[in-house]
Amino acid sequence: MTAPDQEQETRPSAAYARRQNVIAAAVLCAIGVGAAILSWQLGIGDLADPGPGLWPLIVSVAMAVIAAVLVVRSAPTGEEERFGRESLVVVIGVVSLLGYVLLFEQVGFEIPTVALLVLWLKLLGRESWRMTVIVSVVATAAIYLLFITGLEVSLPHIVHF
Repeated sequence: MTAPDQEQETRPSAAYARRQNVIAAAVLCAIGVGAAILSWQLGIGDLADPGPGLWPLIVSVAMAVIAAVLVVRSAPTGEEERFGRESLVVVIGVVSLLGYVLLFEQVGFEIPTVALLVLWLKLLGRESWRMTVIVSVVATAAIYLLFITGLEVSLPHIVHF
């Protein structure tokens, strides 16, 4: 079997590809609508005195509108692939981000940030332990210095300088 034949064999049918495109866009649309509702509940204020929910509302409405357009324009492009083992990496990434969000306020940002970066670099990215440790620690320190020390953003954290 030649390489083009093998590639054609792994491509999903047009109906399957369209269904994939619709589901992906519908999930993004639902997330955008949900985020818009939560943003509205935060209070949007007005343009002269914006509330904490104004920018999240703008971004989530834009996300929902773009996703709705993608649902309508969901014709297969020929670039779609079947869901497989590689799709699990995306699921692990999303679940780990949810875990990060849950731990962030409870533990502070340092431990969850290092843990998330180690998971992504070592397990998902298959980097060496040396690179994983260096990038995780340096990135966490840079975030600390930028946001907590430099910009004085009030983030929950363990380390105090």
